[in-house]
Amino acid sequence: MTDKSAPLPDPDALPEVLQFMRLLWGLAHALDRTSKRMNQELGVTGPQRLALRVVGLFPGLSAGELAHILHVHPSTLTGVLQRLIEQRLLERTTAASDRRRAQLRLTSKGARINHVTGGTVEAAVGRALKRSSPRDRAAAQRLFGALTEALAPPPESA
Repeated sequence: MTDKSAPLPDPDALPEVLQFMRLLWGLAHALDRTSKRMNQELGVTGPQRLALRVVGLFPGLSAGELAHILHVHPSTLTGVLQRLIEQRLLERTTAASDRRRAQLRLTSKGARINHVTGGTVEAAVGRALKRSSPRDRAAAQRLFGALTEALAPPPESA
């Protein structure tokens, strides 16, 4: 239990790695909180909305191609896609050129949600990007890429 009269510890006194991790945890929490609110208001979570947006931009995409674009393992995406199909926001069709290939497309209901612009993670990210310089955005992309790579599981040995 902390003494209510004692000053709070200064987060700036943390080592740089812990300061950065603190910010990452804050970002993850904000994404989760916004995703839950989106689910209540729009009927889709942040990850579901991202999948809808990408399929809307690239109709006919396969699940594997979508997983590659989103930097997730296909098994991670399976549940997201199942929920979107159950909600009739996405449809899975067979490619005319290759009957073995399944393609994803938005339904009319999915297209309506795809066009919503306010109250989404995407809208908040867009506002933050507008307030940052191209140099800062490029640096953030490089850093997030490096973090993603550093956090990736090591390759399995043969």
